Amino acid sequence: MSYDTIIKAGRWFDGTGSASATRHLGLRGDRVVAVSAQPLDETDCPNVIDAAGKWVVPGMVDIHTHYDIEVLKTPALAESVRHGITTVLLGSCSLSTVHVGPTDAGDLFGRVEAIPRKHVIDTIEETKTWRSAREYITALEELPLGPNIAAMLGHSDIRTAQMGLDRATRKEVRPTAAEQAAMETALTEALDAGFVGMSQQQLLFDKIDGDTCRSRTLPSTYAKARERRRLNAILRRRRRVLQAGPDIASVRSIAAMTLSSLGIFRKRLKTTLLSAADIKANPALVYIMGPIARALNALGGDFRWQHLPVPFEVYADGIDLVIFEEFGSGAAALHLADQVERDALMQDEAYRRQFRKDYDTKFGLRVWHRDFFDAEIVACPDDSVIGKTFGQVGLDRGGVHPVDAFLDLVVAHGTKLRWRTTISNHRPKFLTKLGADPGVQLGFSDAGAHLRNMAFYNFGLRFLRRAHDAEQSGQPFISLERAVHRLTGELADWYGIDAGHLREGDRADLVIIDPAHLDASLDAYAESTVAQYDNLSRMVNRNDGAVSAVFIGGRYVFGDGTPAPILGTDRTGRFLRSQVR
Repeated sequence: MSYDTIIKAGRWFDGTGSASATRHLGLRGDRVVAVSAQPLDETDCPNVIDAAGKWVVPGMVDIHTHYDIEVLKTPALAESVRHGITTVLLGSCSLSTVHVGPTDAGDLFGRVEAIPRKHVIDTIEETKTWRSAREYITALEELPLGPNIAAMLGHSDIRTAQMGLDRATRKEVRPTAAEQAAMETALTEALDAGFVGMSQQQLLFDKIDGDTCRSRTLPSTYAKARERRRLNAILRRRRRVLQAGPDIASVRSIAAMTLSSLGIFRKRLKTTLLSAADIKANPALVYIMGPIARALNALGGDFRWQHLPVPFEVYADGIDLVIFEEFGSGAAALHLADQVERDALMQDEAYRRQFRKDYDTKFGLRVWHRDFFDAEIVACPDDSVIGKTFGQVGLDRGGVHPVDAFLDLVVAHGTKLRWRTTISNHRPKFLTKLGADPGVQLGFSDAGAHLRNMAFYNFGLRFLRRAHDAEQSGQPFISLERAVHRLTGELADWYGIDAGHLREGDRADLVIIDPAHLDASLDAYAESTVAQYDNLSRMVNRNDGAVSAVFIGGRYVFGDGTPAPILGTDRTGRFLRSQVR
């Protein structure tokens, strides 16, 4: 028997959580055709890789991305592939590009996901040939996809397409019977075509870009209970997934979305919510997320939290950061697209008084801790402030309030002022706890969005490092086999897609990892320009020693920090249709 590729003597993980072992893998075409304890015959095999001392694992699955725009013109999605991600899900947070036109897509994606609005519009104008979910899949399959793609249909997408963006974002407007029926038809057609489910959003600091509806919240936040129930009923009947983000300031919203998973007197609803995190602003929440999931599932639900298994560190250029949208004065500044008007506002004493009041309000559920003593300046034309927090700068300037210190620097330097803070997942104890919790899914990278704010493309490698280091120290919190399973087969099986496993007959999507290089380099950030967005500098991860090779569909696409020539030119990935029927 001849093989296209042999990967020999690596520590093989099958993606099910079963015991790992030293094995030799034979690949032919896009499949794994041999997993052998004995060496394979290398005769006439053109590609033999010695993986001794390394791990051979299924390609990892990223369940939460916003690659919906980037994939249309740069389908290699190399920033994820280089870190061992071989399958990505599009259509998160109620946003997709299946039904909306170019301008509406720009308004929906531009501000909340920090993808330049102009380039969203240009990309959709240049590439859109589809009018339905099925045609959208066809368009993706015609691209030279790097990784595999699966997708959810965005509630804001279909609501905007049927009602128009203005009507879809007015509290007093309900969809007509015809509009409601059209949304239900669009969802049914998407599920028929193979979409894994639908995404909704009720989080109220996700704001719209553009001029017509600027600063209104996303269309799905205006949907009433009846509209959501009717769409969810379709998901229930089809056993597909609801991904949703509740309004974190509303107990009612959180309760409604979590309880929707229950199957009492109806079919249960596969539900995954954003997100499980050890939030600095609300440190007690981490204690109840696991019990909530366990209780719901014990009562007959099928519920999971999404969780980023690394510290949620964010960067900002000036005041351009989505966390400012969650309180009035921050949102007021971001509402102003004109820099002169924004600077004038930030110098106004009445505005500053309100900002100080918002900043000093520490009660209630929120995302940002609102502590400028926990916000380090990393770049500024004024070298004297680099390495300091805004709080310290205020003290250095005679006891100026931290808000005034921040606003003074933003007015003086604009986006040349760069700073960072950690929002959540800062305590190793709870990061470990969430990482092992069966009611929590690992993901939520937001890959493809917030290009200047964060980089979690290598979250899977960082989770494996945590598990490996704990094992090496004699204090394991999870087995390596289970850690791999959590990033691969567990996710693929729950979403119902053909991915995440590495057994005979499985698709040959795999990663060879050198555990000796699961080191501090995983935490570092770098910059890489995005040609598609006029060479905008994007935050990325660069830990090239950790991943020796990535195969997608049996073909070598990346390794040791270098893409193969076929990545983004030949189609190695495919659209993964839901296998749930």
